[in-house]
Amino acid sequence: MNESELSSPITEYDFERRFDERRALEWMQENWNKSFMFCGLYVALVFGGQHFMRERPKLNLRRPLFLWSFCLAIFSIIGAARTGVYMLHILKTSGFKQSVCDNTFCRAPVSKFWAYAFVLSKTPELGDTVFIVLRKQRLIFLHWYHHITVLLYSWYCYKDQVAGAGWFMTMNYMVHSLMYTYYAARAANVRVPRPFAMVITATQIMQMVMGLTVLGGVYRWMHEVHCPSSMDNIVWGSLMYLSYLVLFAMFFYNTYLRGSSGVKGSSGDKGSKAE
Repeated sequence: MNESELSSPITEYDFERRFDERRALEWMQENWNKSFMFCGLYVALVFGGQHFMRERPKLNLRRPLFLWSFCLAIFSIIGAARTGVYMLHILKTSGFKQSVCDNTFCRAPVSKFWAYAFVLSKTPELGDTVFIVLRKQRLIFLHWYHHITVLLYSWYCYKDQVAGAGWFMTMNYMVHSLMYTYYAARAANVRVPRPFAMVITATQIMQMVMGLTVLGGVYRWMHEVHCPSSMDNIVWGSLMYLSYLVLFAMFFYNTYLRGSSGVKGSSGDKGSKAE
């Protein structure tokens, strides 16, 4: 898909059309390595915060947690709708191979704002862990490992405008739409049936399978068609998605199939969540 094909029959909102994606890309290329600094501060604050809270009573943060989750749910729903409609447009007009190899996602009028918003959102999303620490809930490896690696890989992909990024962003927006809606409902004391939490975790597992599939397609088509990426990106992305697949599958098994009492609640429990 070349520059002349960036436009589509999808309705564009004025703020989407006016968004300066070139300036956004320049900023990211100059500052993407700051993601390592954010992750370092995150680790220090999280584990320092756990030490600080060790001898202190847990805080009741249901109202702030509801507002936090509700805002992220609305953001994710809108992002999923806008990126999803553009992804469907590419699939319908150009097919699956082009949807994988497309690297116009960060420049197309419909999706360019939401692509940049997605990447930037990975930094404030680190705040999820603050609620776990202050409420003295169980912080599992999957949770903080996922937050760190998604932030690093998202910024890394955006600065290089690689193929496959459109799929990664769209899928993540969709999963977060379900996930944060569930968290908001839980924080509001709404009783949500357990199968809904199982669906969220199953959807996360399918996301990881699809992520590996997309990266496999990028590797296969990288030299056959215009499918811009690099072996470094494919290797790091594959290792990341494979590790997620294993960890989420283990979490699903331990929580829902083995009937383990070691993990209280579900993937919707802030102490157990990964994304």
